[in-house]
Amino acid sequence: MDAGVAGILSLFLILSTMCFMLWKNNRKQGQLPPGPAPWFLLGNLWQKDVLPLHKSYQKLSKKYGPVFTVWLGPKPAVVLCGYEAVRNALVGQAEEFGGRAAILNCIFSGLVTGSEKKWRELRRFTIATLRDFGMGKKTMAQRVQEEAQYLVKAMANMEGEVFDPITSIRHAVSNVVCAVVFGSRFSYKDEAFLELLGMIGNYIHYFISPFAQVYNTFPGIMRYLPGPHNKVFNESEKLKNFIRKKIDSHKQTLEPSCPRDYIDCFLIKSEKGKSTSGDVFSDENLLMAVFDLFGAGTVSTANTLLFFLLVMAKFPQIQAKVQQEIEKAVGAIRAPGIEDRVRMPYTNAVIHELQRSQKAQSENFPRAVTRRTEFWGYTIPQGTTVIPMFRSVHSDPKQWETPEEFNPGHFLDEKGEFRPNKAFMPFSAGKRMCPGEGLARMELFLFFTSA
Repeated sequence: MDAGVAGILSLFLILSTMCFMLWKNNRKQGQLPPGPAPWFLLGNLWQKDVLPLHKSYQKLSKKYGPVFTVWLGPKPAVVLCGYEAVRNALVGQAEEFGGRAAILNCIFSGLVTGSEKKWRELRRFTIATLRDFGMGKKTMAQRVQEEAQYLVKAMANMEGEVFDPITSIRHAVSNVVCAVVFGSRFSYKDEAFLELLGMIGNYIHYFISPFAQVYNTFPGIMRYLPGPHNKVFNESEKLKNFIRKKIDSHKQTLEPSCPRDYIDCFLIKSEKGKSTSGDVFSDENLLMAVFDLFGAGTVSTANTLLFFLLVMAKFPQIQAKVQQEIEKAVGAIRAPGIEDRVRMPYTNAVIHELQRSQKAQSENFPRAVTRRTEFWGYTIPQGTTVIPMFRSVHSDPKQWETPEEFNPGHFLDEKGEFRPNKAFMPFSAGKRMCPGEGLARMELFLFFTSA
């Protein structure tokens, strides 16, 4: 076959493939909610008036409604905006919207896996183990209180000098997770551990960036191209090596009758469940589960606490009122405990309002429908990515009196007592809610009231 004929056949094959993909996309597009017109193959990726969604969802939802479609390359993603749409999907049809879309699978699996069987077993085991080690109990509260004092001391040692508090806050939060996962905490002067914390911050920062969205869309191409993802993946391997060494050390010193931490419990479960759990409790899944707990349990809570401090600096009158309530509840002799939360309705309301007003970017952490699903008059094909915009829930004017203002009154009744709000979803909702919600809520209260 000469070069001319081969070239014509290659061109014909390429055009045929492109036409088939276009037809397939149009067919899918006809079943999905409306949305901005995608470019061929690229979808809406490079359309600045569409992505990132946290900047454009309000405009798009006004034009297309609270449920609309965007295209991440050749793949559609259904976006849910507002309390009703998000709750109806994640809670009202929890099974259908309980899948997990593929996200940086070379970094994340474990507790973020899309495998339903693996996810269910690992989540159930993780929640039970965290509870066994004190999540939601006084023993865990005492551990957080102790770490809060270390944090206060570390900040006091700065003696008025300018410093970036995120490093110390991240270290304190991570130590709480490390105590449960590894059975030990790390010194604030441990340079090797500080480097690991920096790596954790880097990969979370990359994960919520537009670059990660592009990588998720074209992983087969992007893995061969230069870019920030290469550095993130290299650093993730260093983190994994750190965890592998911890796991190996635990194997050598394991006492099945006296588990010290999450890794011990996992290893014991692995040995007991070899005949019934398949490969769910494998060494690789232990590695990735610890990786997920270590990363997610450190950065998100630390960033939230830093946001708390910045907002309090902006509203000194609210800060003064919180301090007054703390002193009234516990005095000047001891630090606040988790049992004091019921005696601090205003402080509790401020913490909830701080979480509500935090503009977190969750669009790179999408769901997926587990089967062909009817929703609000549309048909969503099985496996379609779904992006619930929790920012839109927390700014829904139907649920909040002054959604664009910082107002602790959103969580207080007419008597000044704490009042929960059904539209408060900082830890997601439905099947994929954060398994560490109890620990995170405890940390936010104790660190905030101790700082």
